[in-house]
Amino acid sequence: MDENTSCVVCGGTVAPDGHCWDCGESQPAFRAHVETTADGGAAGVSDRGLRRGVNADAMALTTAGTWTIGVVCDGVSMAPRAERAARVAAEGGLNSLVERLSSGTLPEAALAESAARAGRAVTALAGPERAARSGAEVTVSPACTYVAGVAGPQGIWAASVGDSRAYWLPEEGPGMALTEDDTGDLDTLTAWLGADADEPVPHIRSYRPPCPGRLLLCTDGLWRHLPHVEELSAIARRPRPDGEGPLAQARDLVAYALEAGGHDNITVLVVPVAG
Repeated sequence: MDENTSCVVCGGTVAPDGHCWDCGESQPAFRAHVETTADGGAAGVSDRGLRRGVNADAMALTTAGTWTIGVVCDGVSMAPRAERAARVAAEGGLNSLVERLSSGTLPEAALAESAARAGRAVTALAGPERAARSGAEVTVSPACTYVAGVAGPQGIWAASVGDSRAYWLPEEGPGMALTEDDTGDLDTLTAWLGADADEPVPHIRSYRPPCPGRLLLCTDGLWRHLPHVEELSAIARRPRPDGEGPLAQARDLVAYALEAGGHDNITVLVVPVAG
């Protein structure tokens, strides 16, 4: 991740959320490329892409006991400060899942609560804000999509709001989508997290894998270039040197999207599953 601390607009100091403390402008290079790993081999890669000035995707990944937990969010491009909404939702959703699963809550209930908590966190970002250039007071309502996945000894679970997706990609045989898009005509979003959205009702699905494979979470920056699960599986199954697992798979998927044009931010999170 880029560590620049001087604003590209006014020269002020950049805050941890990638905005200038002085003028409020987003920094184009902030979080341009981010990679993360967790115990057990799970890994994620997020890239700004080739056409966007800011990476408005966010991901969060961790382990808690026997659980591997991941969250991926995509800031709605038409909403202000979408990148902030995505980061707040990802972090809030992950913390909720860790808390709930560690206390013995059933995964379905934990996923529903995590989406609700992430929604409340994004809603809390809305409010009046003074425009940096004009000085006029405007009302902002950041928004994002949401997908979360958990993997444990008894299976895998996924929940989504919007059009970020979860897939099951086995080592052998056909894979499948675990989520449904909340979209209408012309692929317009019909559900998201934010102050101007309804209470989130996530699509939740569980699956008990009969063989080893991987749980994949991603934003539309990936799946619009690879819309079919067979295409995702083919890249994830590519032969690699020993020791190159989920992180290499995530990098390859992001690289494919970049080579295909990189029109949007791209985030991929891969969780290995023993089956």
